Amino acid sequence: MNELVRSHTDLDEDDVAWLQLLQADWQIIADLSFADLVLWLPDRTGAGFWAAGQMRPTTAPTAYVDDVLGTFLAAGERPLLDRAHAEGRLIREGDPEWRDDVPVRVETIPVRRRGRVIAVVARNTNLLGVRTPSRLELAYLQSAADLTRMIAQGHFPPPGQRSDHADSPRVGDGFVRVDAAGRVVYASPNAQSVFRRLGLSGDLAGHVLPDLTRSLVPPRRRVDEETLSAVMGGRVHRDTELASDGVALIARSIPLRSESEHLGALVLVRDVTDLRRRDRELITKDATIREIHHRVKNNLQTVAALLRLQARRIDSEEARAALDEAVRRVGSIAIVHETLSQAVEEDVDFDEIADRLGSMVTEVSAAPGLVRVHREGAFGRLPSESATALSMVLTEVLQNAVEHGYDPDPEIDLATTGRVTVTVRRDDGWLHLVVDDDGRGLPEAFDLDASTSLGLSIVRTLVESELGGRLALGPVPAGAGTRVEIDVPFD
Repeated sequence: MNELVRSHTDLDEDDVAWLQLLQADWQIIADLSFADLVLWLPDRTGAGFWAAGQMRPTTAPTAYVDDVLGTFLAAGERPLLDRAHAEGRLIREGDPEWRDDVPVRVETIPVRRRGRVIAVVARNTNLLGVRTPSRLELAYLQSAADLTRMIAQGHFPPPGQRSDHADSPRVGDGFVRVDAAGRVVYASPNAQSVFRRLGLSGDLAGHVLPDLTRSLVPPRRRVDEETLSAVMGGRVHRDTELASDGVALIARSIPLRSESEHLGALVLVRDVTDLRRRDRELITKDATIREIHHRVKNNLQTVAALLRLQARRIDSEEARAALDEAVRRVGSIAIVHETLSQAVEEDVDFDEIADRLGSMVTEVSAAPGLVRVHREGAFGRLPSESATALSMVLTEVLQNAVEHGYDPDPEIDLATTGRVTVTVRRDDGWLHLVVDDDGRGLPEAFDLDASTSLGLSIVRTLVESELGGRLALGPVPAGAGTRVEIDVPFD
């Protein structure tokens, strides 16, 4: 709609905001009308109308098999549109149109804002199989007529946010019509079922809805009295959630009015007991998952501490070095689980993990302070399964750079310390990782396929088998040092 408004109309931002509020609620109008709704915007030249919105009913067969969004109707092609826009009143056609052998009744409703007609809504009803309407259908149609009259008068939509709930009730969930005093005039079978689950023994009809709701909902489970009275009495356009022991419902009120008189309201209700139970289960599940990650992290740190103690008791330098490497590998996995234990989602911000891994590798190296790790670019959020493997890969690559690229020298000037640069970018479903160091470089005649290094073997296995990526090692193109390139696919 925004594109059509900019290109073809003279509507301003406030007009567009009004139309967006209307579209936020027009599924309700389509369902009450048993009809398709199409929003037509007048072209700035007066040459015709543009279709900027379309809504099909869930309560009746559609009158439009194909979408009409973006189509243009020249002035005169649909006289009803021209008249509704020019005269500012509802126009009803006498004879139905025929579309694909289907009779369709068309009505046009001017959309008024501050005395101006800014658009026209066409209501298209599929008349195939029309029969004598039931009480439910008559109540729907009467409410739809009241709402369309409010649109033409500029009283609908009301300003403000449509709903506080993503699971706001629809017409079919439960429909209650109340009069100006809040007394129930008609309630659909689904609405009756919702209130019977709350504890109602008879019919809803005849009850003052706010008083009835107070009697069924315990005081500790109610919203404040003012909100309950306003919503259940149909005085404000908003929704609220109520609950008794074991039952939860959302109620939404849509006040109805004429030019100067409050006529009553539609109160839509939805039983969300099962949804809330599942929400609680998901919250419990998320908390359990985070606790598991926390315990795994603690266990890994315990394993690392035991390996570190064992290393201190070994005289063999080679064995001690092997245990130190194992401590670093276990520590890198622990960092991932620590991050997951603090996150709500099952994915992690890998930038934080990468920075912590860089600090860990340099702090436990043979000469702390000799090398600095610098990151350029962002990993972004990664799935936990991939994050664990990638953390192991990054740890091994950084450890190789720090351990084999530089000679530890206690007398080295810290102003000339080595630099390891981690460059990362994401592009077209791939994560591209480059690790450059300015150390001594690879040995002469180095061959990755023939290498017996355990660290490189771990890296290659994880990159190619676990992550489905590619690994390459070589000299830095311009200058001394080693470059490791890793490309990993990510959705």
